[in-house]
Amino acid sequence: MSWTEEKVSKLKKLWGKGNTASQIAEIIGGISRNAVIGKAHRLNLSAKIKTRTATSNESFENSVIDKNIKFKKGRRSKFKSLIIEKDFEPENPKTLEELDENSCKWPIGHPDEKNFYFCGRSSLKDFSYCKLHLLYAYQPKGKKEDVTDKEEVPEFIGKKIKSA
Repeated sequence: MSWTEEKVSKLKKLWGKGNTASQIAEIIGGISRNAVIGKAHRLNLSAKIKTRTATSNESFENSVIDKNIKFKKGRRSKFKSLIIEKDFEPENPKTLEELDENSCKWPIGHPDEKNFYFCGRSSLKDFSYCKLHLLYAYQPKGKKEDVTDKEEVPEFIGKKIKSA
């Protein structure tokens, strides 16, 4: 099958009107849907593929957006409660052999260095890290977000959050 000038102009016209590749193939006749898509691509015709979300009604989209906002606020408040507490217990440096189930296993330094150790603070139940290191280790799903207002974040944690 060869593309004649007439078929190409018909393709451009039908493509511009928003017809599907299957409809265009049927109207022109003697060509497949894939041939229409391939020619449209070679002609650099604008992509007109619409996702299910783009074609659905606005009320559905708005409800999804509202749910996402509510979900993010809930996750933010969990981290906020950890950040507000400014009195973390001091580090209790431990070697690998000294660690137990209740010790924070956050590594400090590089394992090849002589002064390498683990945090050693009390870890939270069901976690390997203390409250402070949980902020570093467990990021919320999706995009990184501002955890809290800057006023409430201690300066040393604020710097770490910005650099993450």
